[in-house]
Amino acid sequence: MNTQNIIGYALIPPTGKSFRAMSPASDTELAGDFHVATTTDADAAMQLADKAFAVYRHTDAKTKAAFLRSIAEGITALGDELLNRCAAESGLPIPRLTGERGRTTGQLNMYANLLEEGSWVDAVIDTAIPDRTPLPRVDIRKMLVPVGPAVVFGASNFPMAFSVAGGDTVSALAAGCPVVVKAHPAHPGASALVAEVIMQAAQKHGLPDGVFSHLFDDGYAVGEALVKHPKTKIVTFTGSLKGGMALVKMARERDEPIPVFAEMGSTNPVILLPQALENRAEELAKTYSESVTMSAGQFCTNPGLLLAVKSEGLDRFKTALGAGIANVASATMLTAGICSNYQKLSKERLGNEAVNIVGKADKLNTENQNQALAVVSEISAADFLADDKFKEEVFGPYSMLIVADDMAQLEEVVGYLHGQLTATIMAEREELALYKPIIDKLSNLAGRVILNGPPTGVEVGNAMQHGGPFPATSDSRFTSVGTGAIKRFVRPVAWQNWDNDLLPDALKDENPLGIWRLFNNEWSRK
Repeated sequence: MNTQNIIGYALIPPTGKSFRAMSPASDTELAGDFHVATTTDADAAMQLADKAFAVYRHTDAKTKAAFLRSIAEGITALGDELLNRCAAESGLPIPRLTGERGRTTGQLNMYANLLEEGSWVDAVIDTAIPDRTPLPRVDIRKMLVPVGPAVVFGASNFPMAFSVAGGDTVSALAAGCPVVVKAHPAHPGASALVAEVIMQAAQKHGLPDGVFSHLFDDGYAVGEALVKHPKTKIVTFTGSLKGGMALVKMARERDEPIPVFAEMGSTNPVILLPQALENRAEELAKTYSESVTMSAGQFCTNPGLLLAVKSEGLDRFKTALGAGIANVASATMLTAGICSNYQKLSKERLGNEAVNIVGKADKLNTENQNQALAVVSEISAADFLADDKFKEEVFGPYSMLIVADDMAQLEEVVGYLHGQLTATIMAEREELALYKPIIDKLSNLAGRVILNGPPTGVEVGNAMQHGGPFPATSDSRFTSVGTGAIKRFVRPVAWQNWDNDLLPDALKDENPLGIWRLFNNEWSRK
């Protein structure tokens, strides 16, 4: 395992400070001295990325696809070494991490397929009409092109799928943007293993030096230097609202403001409609006791709010949910800091006189450290509406049930919530038509609206939208999961009055790439 910073194809000799990863389960140091990058390293990485962009932006789709597939193969070849290191650094179980590895390699191959198909460039062609009256039409052709070097911040809760070779990195590389990754300090060993795979894959396919760099930092200096660097054209981040907004502020205050696509958390409200509760209260309770506690509640789609109207069905749901939560064993959280924050916030909520406990886990694992016990609390809709702090996310296995007096009050609560990644409605088919205003509000509130299913679990595909109105994300128009994520790293450019042989292949008359294009207002592959 290489513990040095990587700038292009160079391993940077250590110059000073280093740090070690901590095992959250044992609170002990793990092997490996990871060398903290300097602001000089950040500058060198961005300068080299800018030089690489001049070449990489023109790299053909076949080569880029092969590059991404080689990364996937390299990650798979790391085998148990990567899984064991991820487990040691994150406290996450091997089965969960095995699935995450599959998601990571799967999205690399998915983007390779996207590149080979090619229509993602959104080619639009309006040919000239010289005899149009009263004015002739000139020839105009438009497509998406990469914006330039991207800075990617690794996330704490997905040491592979949202880290060094995660969705942000792969979508940027697919778009034609060189990437500089600022590794997350909670899992530097896993990051180092994957970073070396990417460097080797880039060399294998003859890509320009600087198409990928990887920097360690145990603080904020390197990240700040990368965001503020004049060669940086785009930033991606997954984490807290405080961290995301700090990056957004830095990017806006530059001489040349740049976009920061930040995913910053969500309470993912779930509406439990009356007939659904009446018919299947116990089934819904089982679904949500599992969803709230999955991976110690450390998913960005964890159902942090449950909304329902007083009823006999709700009483049955509460009884079953409380029993289900009580039977869940404690789980190791990602870091000591995350665990401490969870304990603090959940204790504050439960200490409020307006809050009652529906269910609380009591099976504490005393062999491991940084253990989180799941909690579901309850509050009246009136008390929830009276205090803004209850709208904020508690990151971990915590959920709050909001009990309304009637559907009008429940609808008021929905209208009071801020932007979300997901919103869910649990309902019988026949009652959906009765509550259309609530459904309309949910679609305005969230990026993904779910019917009769838990929000945890994100399908990585073409139709996925993982992003929502502020503060869930900094820009609700884009997704960070699925093939649509590539659109963050591109911008449209139009070519006017160019000779056919001088145009990009995607815009030439003969369509040498064979991609779908909007040609004179008709979709065609001809």
